[in-house]
Amino acid sequence: MKEGMGKVAVGAAVIGAAAVVGVAALVVRQRMKTSGRWARAMSIVKEFEEKCGTPEGKLKQVADAMTVEMHAGLASEGGSKLKMLISYVDNLPTGDEEGVFYALDLGGTNFRVLRVQLGGREGGIVHQEFAEASIPPALMCGTSDALFDYIAEKLASFVAEEEQMFQQPPGRQRELGFTFSFPVMQTSINSGTLIRWTKGFSIEDAVTQDVVAELTKALKRKGVEMRVAALVNDTIGTLAGGRYTNKDVAVAVILGTGTNAAYVERAQAIPKWHGPLPKSGEMVINMEWGNFRSSHIPLTEYDHALDVESLNPGEQIFEKITSGMYLGEILRRVLLKMAEEAFFFGDEVPPKLKIPFILRTPEMSSMHHDTSSDLKVVGNKLKEILEISSTSLKTRRVVVELCNIVATRGARLAAAGILGILKKMGRDTLREGEKTVIAMDGGLYEHYTEYSTCLENTLRELLGGETTSSILVEHSNDGSGIGAALLAASHSLYLDEKSS
Repeated sequence: MKEGMGKVAVGAAVIGAAAVVGVAALVVRQRMKTSGRWARAMSIVKEFEEKCGTPEGKLKQVADAMTVEMHAGLASEGGSKLKMLISYVDNLPTGDEEGVFYALDLGGTNFRVLRVQLGGREGGIVHQEFAEASIPPALMCGTSDALFDYIAEKLASFVAEEEQMFQQPPGRQRELGFTFSFPVMQTSINSGTLIRWTKGFSIEDAVTQDVVAELTKALKRKGVEMRVAALVNDTIGTLAGGRYTNKDVAVAVILGTGTNAAYVERAQAIPKWHGPLPKSGEMVINMEWGNFRSSHIPLTEYDHALDVESLNPGEQIFEKITSGMYLGEILRRVLLKMAEEAFFFGDEVPPKLKIPFILRTPEMSSMHHDTSSDLKVVGNKLKEILEISSTSLKTRRVVVELCNIVATRGARLAAAGILGILKKMGRDTLREGEKTVIAMDGGLYEHYTEYSTCLENTLRELLGGETTSSILVEHSNDGSGIGAALLAASHSLYLDEKSS
């Protein structure tokens, strides 16, 4: 019996040992699997970082390409991917403007209505107030009438609530500057036809229509007594707002949902301008630089896929790698590939991660700016937005690294674009006693500190030493709204009354 018992005991020990070995093998296999997955994830990150590289030499090539395209766009209509649109703004505000003026700022998914009281040379901006509203998604793809009626209703209620002191004198109409931040072929200071929608809008029956006429009809339908005195885009509004307070402002750049730039050009340097030369000898050019593209721009598989699936494939390539509408989406696409090919968030691919545009740039910015030791913000954002419940610190660090890669590429390319404009203006080298101020605006520039700091540092790096001191970058807060009201003032029907 004893012998039999012994055999059982030995057998049990052997089975026990085999089980231990089995568990150990499983652990080792699991570790190998995990380390294999991690290695794959890291190789995706490394490849992405390399493809996004923006060394100084490459940025200078991008700047030179921008300058070349600017020349081509000024030479003839359709001569370049850059539209280089003539704005009909040949007089920027001087600071002498007086009276109460309005602005309507439609720049993306939100719009604002502003009232500005100007007190001339001594008074400056005496009073300003605004109301804000978001555009319901259904109206972004509906009809022209529906969109403009909605806007006119908001304007009507804004005017209805205003105090007696802002009422216009008898026989005088309220005047409005209309900031419309989409590509428009301007035909005069207060008329222009929509070329195409960007930033997620797609209202077919508005394309090729005069947007001022569309707004004017809606104002009439809603009983609002108001004349549109100036049609501008946000970038030209920012240029006007910047110039009002600083005479050295010559360039404006918007980095928000979308991106664009405008600058003051010599009228003689615009071969496609066939009208009489303006008295000032200058003309503000709306570049529509979001549509810039060049073989020197570093693009990745994620950018190509985003472009192909977008509302406007092949268009707005520069915008798609530099602006707020897209940075978070690029990050999402990289994370999705890592989840699918390297099981970065565990065995399952988080379903939410498959939803385009679920990861917005403000959330990416919050993660990028997370300074907590355990990257708590990153963990919370992944949980809130993507429903990824538990992430290791190692995983969170990689997410921050990816935010940095995406933002850095965008910011450095935007800086290269600015250098291209300065080259075209002949202001990229030191000129005695001359200062050039670049007025910047837009939510991306204003709120994504890592992005704006990187942009400014890169511009300094590209300009080098001495020139840096003569080029200043200034945040022109809400330039687009106030700028439109200022341009309504500088193009008012009643200017002659004041001077007489």
